[in-house]
Amino acid sequence: MRSPKLPGLVLSLLLLLLPPPGPVGGAARFDPTWESLDARQLPAWFDQAKFGIFIHWGVFSVPSFGSEWFWWYWQKEKLPSYVDFMKNNYPPDFTYADFGPLFTAKFFDANQWADILQASGAKYVVLTSKHHEGFTLWGSERSWNWNAVDEGPKRDIVKELAVAVRTRTDLRFGLYYSLFEWFHPLFLEDESSSFQKQQYPLSKMLPELYELVNQYQPEVLWSDGDGGAPDTYWNSTVFLAWLYNESPVRDTVVTNDRWGAGSICKHGGYYTCSDRYNPGHLLPHKWENCMTIDQFSWGYRRNGGISDYLTIEELVKQLVETVSCGGNLLMNIGPTKDGTISAIFEERLRQMGTWLKVNGEAIYDTHAWRSQNDTVTPDVWYTSKPKNKLVYAMFLKWPTSGQLFLGQPKATLGATEVELLGHGQPLQWTPLEQNGIMVELPQLTVHQMPCKWGWALALTNVT
Repeated sequence: MRSPKLPGLVLSLLLLLLPPPGPVGGAARFDPTWESLDARQLPAWFDQAKFGIFIHWGVFSVPSFGSEWFWWYWQKEKLPSYVDFMKNNYPPDFTYADFGPLFTAKFFDANQWADILQASGAKYVVLTSKHHEGFTLWGSERSWNWNAVDEGPKRDIVKELAVAVRTRTDLRFGLYYSLFEWFHPLFLEDESSSFQKQQYPLSKMLPELYELVNQYQPEVLWSDGDGGAPDTYWNSTVFLAWLYNESPVRDTVVTNDRWGAGSICKHGGYYTCSDRYNPGHLLPHKWENCMTIDQFSWGYRRNGGISDYLTIEELVKQLVETVSCGGNLLMNIGPTKDGTISAIFEERLRQMGTWLKVNGEAIYDTHAWRSQNDTVTPDVWYTSKPKNKLVYAMFLKWPTSGQLFLGQPKATLGATEVELLGHGQPLQWTPLEQNGIMVELPQLTVHQMPCKWGWALALTNVT
């Protein structure tokens, strides 16, 4: 589908916003149409990475009540729990802007965050540079007095984390950016014109996106929040053509599918389709499951209880299912207003890293196999490395019998070998009558187990 042509004046204004062209070498040129942009091959690193960390942080971390949609639920929807929270805890004339100076980030240590991210086993990180509230975590000139350099922390959070991640870890650095802002007067004016006017994207959103990319060079650009406006209002195809053709990250950047109403799960780079998307079957297009450790919020909540947080067993299951079906897992944490990663989030991240140290071979740089999960034993999921003639069977429950029945692999006596990752010794197996094999798992004490929360078998020479 080709986007309607932009009016001449709008196109001229857009061309003025564009930075000067850079060298492109022999790379393919992309036109500002979905037909052309959708044909771009996703940089290989993203599919190989499999696992990333999402960080939702902003002024919403100050009230840290209910959700990162606090402002909207309080002022627009006037939900009783939010209205009562403000009434009981703040003066009657207190506004959302008054939370800005309280967003201190006084304990924020980008190096410490980077070390925790590295320990998680993740291969990329995505930070909310600006959520729907409009507060930018860098000193945006288009967000005067509503950014982290002028207000609150008085620091360039994006720069500090970008530098720490790039100098202390092997993660790729990415940024989330909300296209719209709930209460921005120019957006509201454009909305009232049924998006015939384009004051907001031309004067606010597009200049900020170009600035973000040129200044911080994110290798993931995670767009969100179309505000019900089509991609033609946001001029998404013009921006993406520049991103892929001219930008400093043109060869390595990946983007998602949230570039205007109707584009999700249809246009862009990889698909997200919806929050917490986990189809449970193989998809023909690369996709990502963005989900939260706290089941009810992306931002930090002071009123979260222990049962609101997914256990490490549940998180490992999400990772295994997602990767087996060809997706990446983007697992979210919400830091506090002070800039600390709460103990429960840090524990989950470090637990995932511990699991991946043993089983990462079955996750990173793998491909989907012909079967995603087993037909005989539940909670067994497969990945593969065809060049190495390897298939991995990840199982989430250790059978009490010590025998694991796998209905999918077709093994060959004398050629097929089975090994438990982290154990190192070949395991005995026997063919089943119809299809598949029965694997004799090693008899191990709890302390001898290579890991907890799930295990992986490496199967060599199976079909």
